[in-house]
Amino acid sequence: MSLKKSERRQRIKFRIRKIVSGTADRPRLSVFRSNKEIYAQIIDDVNGVTLVAASSREKEITKGTNVETASAVGKLVAERAKSAGIETVSFDRGGYLYHGRIKSLAEGAREGGLKF
Repeated sequence: MSLKKSERRQRIKFRIRKIVSGTADRPRLSVFRSNKEIYAQIIDDVNGVTLVAASSREKEITKGTNVETASAVGKLVAERAKSAGIETVSFDRGGYLYHGRIKSLAEGAREGGLKF
């Protein structure tokens, strides 16, 4: 029996979330990728709050290729995290392969100064 793409991703996501969770001193950098946009948020799972968020829909993000845009979102979320006093995070790829836009966002966040 073959799974739908969304069901397969959901299973992978649950498997990752069993391991990765965010605390106040090391929050989780969660990524969501739609067909057009990419979103990133830094979450404290203990208190259940989003500390910082950024997406490709914001005005300060210049649209280029999808990979360039993802990198810009990574840099923006890192900049906002720095101003909120967040240095280190756990990366949650959200069931997506670490490749393409997801990899670009992670590298952009690292360039921006986040450690994970």
